[in-house]
Amino acid sequence: MPKAEPWRYEKRTWPEINQDIADKKVVVVPIGSTEQHGAHLPLDVDVVCPTGVAHAAARLIPDQVLVMPPIVHGYTAHVMDFPGTINIHWEHFIKFVVDVGKSLAYHGFKKIVLLNGHGSNVPNLDLAARRVNLETDAECIASSWWMMLSVDKNFMPSWRESKFPGGCAHACELETSVYLYLDEDNVRKDRVEDGKIAFHATHPSDFQWVDLFSAGPGACVSWTASYSDSGVLGEATLATKEKGERAVKEAAGQLARMITEFRARPKPPRGDHHGAKPTMPMPWGQEEQPQKLGNVHNS
Repeated sequence: MPKAEPWRYEKRTWPEINQDIADKKVVVVPIGSTEQHGAHLPLDVDVVCPTGVAHAAARLIPDQVLVMPPIVHGYTAHVMDFPGTINIHWEHFIKFVVDVGKSLAYHGFKKIVLLNGHGSNVPNLDLAARRVNLETDAECIASSWWMMLSVDKNFMPSWRESKFPGGCAHACELETSVYLYLDEDNVRKDRVEDGKIAFHATHPSDFQWVDLFSAGPGACVSWTASYSDSGVLGEATLATKEKGERAVKEAAGQLARMITEFRARPKPPRGDHHGAKPTMPMPWGQEEQPQKLGNVHNS
């Protein structure tokens, strides 16, 4: 077996980790889910995609980053009507991710990126990142890999052929393309089909619509099986391996740019504007209190 790439967190030794901390490396944590993606894609789409993008970014900036093993399960309660899906209770999921972030911060890593691959992880990871920011002296960003494709406003129209909204939602043009590029042999090409989002067809609305890149101001997120019998939400038949390669390279390039900027950006100082010092601990409602104001870390 060839020697692992130097950015693979799990392949480092503890003395090497000490050096990585001294080098102020950013830690990327790919986070996905194990859930259905139609009849043509495996259950690990939401793991393979962010992990593939993270490693592609690391190849661009190997001296600045470590990539952790992916967290393979997420919050997928709404997909449990489809066999194979594994759901983690939202509170357990948030606490698990916060524990990972706190562990990294404890050892001395002060810049953390949670790179998401599953839509319904988004609100949970937003809260997890906020907690890491407030309860440790580290800084934590939560971002979904596909949002890296929206940084350059000219990139989206250069590859997307599916309609908006709905053409890129789940097991769609984008996810199928990226999986074709990262793991083509496991795509069931003879079973690729489009899937309409039911309420788009039956109740067109200016408020209730969904797409991987945005949702209507009155979108109601409920059971996936109520939107699609196949589990596909979007135009998977428009997917190509070439689109997938372009998407991964674009996402990786923008992620590398973000990591480089994040690594160099100083942490803003915290201030306390009370006229008198509070006489009780901050009401966090958590088992642990964050560090005292006087210990705030400035990178």
